[in-house]
Amino acid sequence: MTKLAKSFAAPKFPRLVELKRGWKGESAAQIVEFAISLPLLVLFVVGIFDFSNALTLKQRLTNAAREAARVAAADPANDLGSPVPVSIGDAFQVVDEYLISEKINPCGLAGGAPAVTGLTWTYTANGNGCPGNGITLAINRGCTTNTGTLYLIGTCITITYAYKWEFNSVANSLGWTASGPSTLTVTAGALNEN
Repeated sequence: MTKLAKSFAAPKFPRLVELKRGWKGESAAQIVEFAISLPLLVLFVVGIFDFSNALTLKQRLTNAAREAARVAAADPANDLGSPVPVSIGDAFQVVDEYLISEKINPCGLAGGAPAVTGLTWTYTANGNGCPGNGITLAINRGCTTNTGTLYLIGTCITITYAYKWEFNSVANSLGWTASGPSTLTVTAGALNEN
């Protein structure tokens, strides 16, 4: 046998030859399939958790708006001409305390003064590490509901809160472009009692 024939017959790297044989079997196909499906699996799992977090946050914001609307609607409306009426202050306090109790970043909402347009007081804040555009709280003491035969006057609370989707960053890291709503908006109302 010539030297060249001997080199092919007895390889110098037997482990490399064994490894090569392993890649030709079924296990190699399984590894490739796993490598292809893993990014999709990660994307689905992150999407499920992210969507459930957004849904939970929206429910908590809805509860805050609902409680604030009830409190403001129960207060008298005879002081609506003052800069910050009692009913507006009460509704604001309910939302601020609810956010803090639910461990939702209030974004420094308590430090700002409202912008007043008609019977709507709007608070905005985006400090203290708040994501995106922060939070906007609108308290409208004169929103109307048409029942068909008459108009009912109530209090409407609208909260707009920025939400950072983790799904987008995972999708972008995999080379896909994804965008979701960057804010969650909830509205709740109650009929004015006074």
